[in-house]
Amino acid sequence: MAQDETKNKNPTRNEDPQPDGPPENRAAQLGLGFFFGVIFGFLLQKGGVAKYEVLIGMLLLEDLTVAKVMMSAVVVGMIGIYALHTAGLVKLHIKPTRYGANTLGGILFGIGFGLAAYCPGTGAAALGQGNFDAIAVLLGLMAGSYVFAEASGWLARTVNRWGDRGVLTLDRVLNLKPRVLVPVVATVLVLVLAAIHVFVDPTP
Repeated sequence: MAQDETKNKNPTRNEDPQPDGPPENRAAQLGLGFFFGVIFGFLLQKGGVAKYEVLIGMLLLEDLTVAKVMMSAVVVGMIGIYALHTAGLVKLHIKPTRYGANTLGGILFGIGFGLAAYCPGTGAAALGQGNFDAIAVLLGLMAGSYVFAEASGWLARTVNRWGDRGVLTLDRVLNLKPRVLVPVVATVLVLVLAAIHVFVDPTP
């Protein structure tokens, strides 16, 4: 009985949500992924965030172009995904919150970004526009992915258990309906973006 009560209090703890089954049309999903990946890379390049000097400027807090582009992408993506999910066109597969893994992954990502001035997305876009220094970054990305895959079993038994809180979302934490939370967060982000553009970094 005690175990049942504990389970009911934490229904999402230690759950690692998986897709409901094999994709109905994997080819179509891969095609859409490729299509939107190309669009994403194109917009990164046009936004100037695939340039080494722009990315270094972001890390030194001298050029906030990257922050403005990414914040704009968060707003558009949040509204778009919410609309598609509400319409029943997409399913959400939310990853569990694991403080240990999230913290360690963030540190490793930050170190790599600081050393190379590229992240996976901007590195691919930089290579596409002819920045051959991004080759080293992508080789490191592939090597890191291989090491992660090989160590996935050990990580599941150790790091993934550190601070495992299950599925946490902002609407659950704040106890707000998504239809209320999404417009509020989007408005706040737009206001922050406007303030950065006007008062902090007026570069186009």
